[in-house]
Amino acid sequence: MRLDGRTAIVTGSASGIGRAIALQFARQGARVIGIDIDAQKAAEVSREAEREKLAVEFMAIDLTDVAAIARGAAELSTRCPRLDILVNAAGWDRVQPFVDNSPEFIQRVVALNLGGPLHFTRALLPAMITAKAGKIVNVASDAGRVGSSGETAYAAAKGGVIAFTKSLAREVARYTINVNCVCPGPTDTPLFRAQPEKLQEALTRAILFRRIAKPEEIADAVLFFASSRSDYITGQILSVSGGLTLAG
Repeated sequence: MRLDGRTAIVTGSASGIGRAIALQFARQGARVIGIDIDAQKAAEVSREAEREKLAVEFMAIDLTDVAAIARGAAELSTRCPRLDILVNAAGWDRVQPFVDNSPEFIQRVVALNLGGPLHFTRALLPAMITAKAGKIVNVASDAGRVGSSGETAYAAAKGGVIAFTKSLAREVARYTINVNCVCPGPTDTPLFRAQPEKLQEALTRAILFRRIAKPEEIADAVLFFASSRSDYITGQILSVSGGLTLAG
């Protein structure tokens, strides 16, 4: 599933799933522009990419800030006149009962996990429409498909990403733009490792394969949707959870 000659923008690319996607795309021949607010972690990924002689660049954009997104999109239009692939992978959460969620916490979760993909895609979509081609892959979560105790605001936001994927796919099919969504289950990321150990163990036991996903396994699913192998697929939601949400 080569991506030679294609330009891909990947949000959340400084760590976790986004990092794995950025590096996987570059290894498949794409020019990758990673978007993240964490400059230190982005620099670490840049050094790793340089060691492998991969084409990975970075831009710092706060995806919770609509004005910052507009400025970033304008800069991206000069750096890459043609955009072939957009992956909305940035996300954040903290497990706690919904009744304990502060208004500020809910606002941050929704702004990043739902508002980020909405506003960033809206800013970059005109270039794809003009080219009458493109692949958009949203990274949601199985929490958005079946719910997740302690992640109610996050599940609501990711459920919105799933609905966004389906609706946008209907709107832009006329321009030969594919829009699909990958929903990871528990994955070995800094976000997962920040959870209580007992919760990590319980989730691992609940997965049919008895292990959590590697970020690279989620990246492989995203790569499929970004590649020519999925040219006749749009509006689809793919769970990558090791069977955790088999009945969902």
